[in-house]
Amino acid sequence: MTLDEYPDAVDALEPADGEVETAELVVSDDVLVKAFALGPDAELEAHDHPESTNVFHVLEGTVTVVQDGESETIDAPGVVSHERGVVHGARNETDERVVFTASLCPLPS
Repeated sequence: MTLDEYPDAVDALEPADGEVETAELVVSDDVLVKAFALGPDAELEAHDHPESTNVFHVLEGTVTVVQDGESETIDAPGVVSHERGVVHGARNETDERVVFTASLCPLPS
């Protein structure tokens, strides 16, 4: 038995160029942790969570994180916090798969 939710969920994610694939790692009444795998040239469109804080944990590769119109390249391992209501997104500008998790809490009511 393993307590680690990551390997089984992420190993199955094989996004093609321009595609985003996801897997839910933890879902409870007060938190959601979701894995995102971005293929080359893929983008997670900018969005916000008015009632929740969202934290990206960059686990594989290099991702360009967008926050309030600004962008920054983040190498694994890396952590980026998006406060409530902050517009954020991500894109893969590399030739390799990028994987990061997004933790959202509290969950919107």
